Formats: sequence, C-alpha cells, structure tokens
Amino acid sequence: MADIILSKSVRANLSALQSTASLISQTQNRLATGKRVNSALDNPLNFFTSQSLNSRAGDLNSLLDSVSNAVQTLQAADNGITSLTKLVQSAQAIAQQAQQSTATTAKVTGTVSGLTSASTGTFTAANTITINDGTTTATFAAAGTSADTVGAFITAVNGTASLKVRAELSSDGKVLLEATGTNTIVIGGTSTAPEKLQFGLVAGTTAAGTLNTARSSLATQYDALRTQIDQLAGDSGYNGVNLLNGDGLKVVFNEKGTSSLSISGVTFNASGLGVAASTNTFQTDKDIADALANINSALSTLRSQASTFGSSLSTVQTRQDFTKAMIGTLKTGADNLVLADSNEEGASLLALQTRQQLSSTALSLAAQADQNVLRLFG
Repeated sequence: MADIILSKSVRANLSALQSTASLISQTQNRLATGKRVNSALDNPLNFFTSQSLNSRAGDLNSLLDSVSNAVQTLQAADNGITSLTKLVQSAQAIAQQAQQSTATTAKVTGTVSGLTSASTGTFTAANTITINDGTTTATFAAAGTSADTVGAFITAVNGTASLKVRAELSSDGKVLLEATGTNTIVIGGTSTAPEKLQFGLVAGTTAAGTLNTARSSLATQYDALRTQIDQLAGDSGYNGVNLLNGDGLKVVFNEKGTSSLSISGVTFNASGLGVAASTNTFQTDKDIADALANINSALSTLRSQASTFGSSLSTVQTRQDFTKAMIGTLKTGADNLVLADSNEEGASLLALQTRQQLSSTALSLAAQADQNVLRLFG
C-alpha cells in the first residue's frame, strides 16, 4: 500500500500529539511508581548509583542484627557480673562472721612481737625446730645462714602435707600456730631454747581444743555459695555465647569486615575468680584470713572486668547508632536520585493533558484546511 501523504501542518500537529501522549504516559508511570528513574534507560548514572547505595544500606542492615546480638550478649555478661558480685559479697559476709567467732582449737602465740617474714634468727647449722600435731611432724632445719628466717619457718610448717597445724604472723608480728582440728600442738626439735625463743617459741605441748561448730556451719554455707557462683556464671550466656564462661565475641561493624571489635571472654566460676573452697572448715583464723584475701581479690577482678565490658558495650552501642544513621543517610541519598516529586509530576500531567487537548484541536483545524481544498472542486 502506498504511503499516505499528510500535509505539513497535519504531520506537525500529529507529531506534537504523539510526543505529548508519550510524555503523559511517562508522567503517569512516575506517579504510579513514585520514581522518576525506574530503569537504567531513564538515567543510567542515577539508577546504578541509587542501586549501589541501597545495596550497601541492605548489607549494613543485615549487620545490625549481629550488632544487636552483641549488645545483648554484653548486657547478659554485665548482669552476670552484677549478680556474681552479690554472691561473692555474701561469701565475704559469711567469712567475716566466722572470723568473729572465736577459734576453739589449740593455739600457740609467740612471745616476740614485731617480727616479719624477713626476720632472721641465729642458729647452729642443722639444728631444728619441729611442730607436731600428734601424728605428723613439720621440721624447720637451720642452715646457719641468713636464710634462717621467720618466713622459712612458716613455709616449712604450712608446706608439710597432712599436718593439722597452720602457721602465720599476727597483726603485731608474733608467730601464731593454730590446730586445724581436735589435735595438740607439740613444739620440739634439736635447737636450743634461746634459738627457739628468737621466734618467740618455747618447747612443749599445747592441749587439744575442740571444733567450733559455728565456724563449721558457716564453712558449709560458704561452700554452698561457691556452687551458686559456678551455676550463675554458667547461666550468663546469650544466644550460645557466654562471656563469663570463656567464650569470645567478635562484632563486625561494616560490610567489608574491615571494622570490628574483638571481646575476650573470662572464666568467672569460683575457681576462675580464685574463691577456693573453705579450708579446715574455717577452724583457724589463718584459713579465714586466706579466704577473705581471695574474696577481696575476686571482688577487685569483678569490678575491673565490669568496667572492661562496660567500655566494650558503649563502643558497640555507639557503632550501632552510627550504623542506623548511616543506613538512613544511604537510603535518603538513593531516594533523592530516583524518586519523583509527586507535586511536580501532577502539575506536569495536568499541563500535558491541556497540551494534548490543544494539539487535538490544532490537528482538527489542520484537517479542516485540507477539506477546504475539496470545496474548490464542488
């Protein structure tokens, strides 16, 4: 079929009408989708840049879940430390209560005060001081040198296995010997009386005493608390990670994995905190003093670790807030590149519809001009 010949004016108005119809379709699509860039064909640079920004925002949003878990894990550990501190303080109160109850086992107090562990005695080499509990004997053998110190004597006594006697220095620097049970304390050895007296000791036997039932009961309560410490530390995990039971935690902050925080776990059961079981049912003041020293150390450790975890928690929460803000910034930037202004597009559509009506009228007028030619042949 031969091409239909249109007049110049008709073809111009038809072209304008087609262009207007195309623009109306485009504007309606923008209003329907809310975007002025719906594909790479609309604006390649804006389309792919927006896609990249949204992809990064999605990656960061995925990381927020793990960061949130890290926050909860740290909070669980902090809760555990708070509760452990209370349990350790309860153990401290029990030990202090036992300390206030007077020991009833045999006890020897040296007659010389002001001694320290480094205080030296003058002994003939190989002379001995022995401490016997009726069954087992501890022997301090003098070297005849400056090594013959009060500390060496105390170590010899406390280092003898199965000996039911504990040795220490009192607050005023006197040698104290305490029976751990209903046994006697016998001081002997080949050293002379003046040699023994340098440490405030006199040869002889101290009669057996009795067990302090109050201290025994408190020692049982103390050990029960140690069990609770173990159980609480084991229950302080979150989502399979327990920072108080030796587990570590790594928190990743960016989509490339180049920004992270590694949090080292600790073992805060009774053994990990250094809270040893009661010794000799707390019958000697030394055993109680040793327990209190362990407890004080444990409390110091708990406070220090609470500060460490608190610092880590603050860092993670700060990064969590930063990531949320960054996600908002990325999404806003991506939207600015592709979203349409509904007010502007609505106004454009109204203008295009008006133009379409005008173009239709102009096309009709152009066609009437062609029809006037026919009248010449009428």
